[in-house]
Amino acid sequence: MKRWMAVVGLCATLLLAVAVEAAPAGGWLGLRGGGDNALPPGSRVEKALRYGPDAAQLLDVYIPANARQAPILFLVHGGGWRRGGRDNPGLAQPKAAHWLPKGYLVVSVDYRLLPEADPLRQAEDVAHALAWVQQHAAQWGGDPRRVVMMGHSAGAHLVALLGSDVGRLAAVGATRPLGVVALDSAAMDVPLIMQAPRHFGLYDDAFGTDPDYWRRASPCHHLARDSLPMLAVCSSRRADSCLQARAFSRRAGELGVPVEVLPEDLSHMQINRELGEASAYTASVDRYIDGLLAVHR
Repeated sequence: MKRWMAVVGLCATLLLAVAVEAAPAGGWLGLRGGGDNALPPGSRVEKALRYGPDAAQLLDVYIPANARQAPILFLVHGGGWRRGGRDNPGLAQPKAAHWLPKGYLVVSVDYRLLPEADPLRQAEDVAHALAWVQQHAAQWGGDPRRVVMMGHSAGAHLVALLGSDVGRLAAVGATRPLGVVALDSAAMDVPLIMQAPRHFGLYDDAFGTDPDYWRRASPCHHLARDSLPMLAVCSSRRADSCLQARAFSRRAGELGVPVEVLPEDLSHMQINRELGEASAYTASVDRYIDGLLAVHR
């Protein structure tokens, strides 16, 4: 009975995390994302830039003062593949506040959602957005050759999938990014999730019942020798996230692809919202990104 109650408690915690992530900016539960006045002096933001024909294919660009050949942090929101947006509370604002003074451009991307677009189409949207940003980077003072992709939750799955299967990026004209930071994805191995006796219904909504689709949407199943280096941040409070991250890292290591795992004693939502605040966690992610840039100057 105690074990059953523990499982129920874990499920409730994770479902609440997904629900909170999906809340609109400034919406219910009293969560607010901060305003543009929180940005560093001299910086600016260009909002709702259209990278594709669909109404959902929009992005915001946060531009530091005196940007010149600036590296680009490319953000992909979560929301269970069904909800959320580029202005999710805690997504762009704290990261822009931290990385703009360091001379980075920060881009936050929307993509089509379920049921209109399945995760593979969502990954295609993200790839198109990256190509568009790289094509226009010079007008903001950005360097299209120095891009790091970062995603949270469902967004972490999407950037990990693109980082594993870089052919998806090349197919739409995107230049190879430097690497990926995946913030607390538990969907690195999709078939493993879908074959488990118990899993959350949001995975059924996203990945359906076709085992071939599961493999096509699974980052682990697309790892290859040319996959991007990655940092997989995982919540040690969850039962599945760090397990999947470590298995993904081991598989990547067999192929000679460096994938680091960073466990954090933070909740699923804190992994996203506290990145950019002064902390050992932010310093660790900083070191990883700075290391990618140091190799590619």
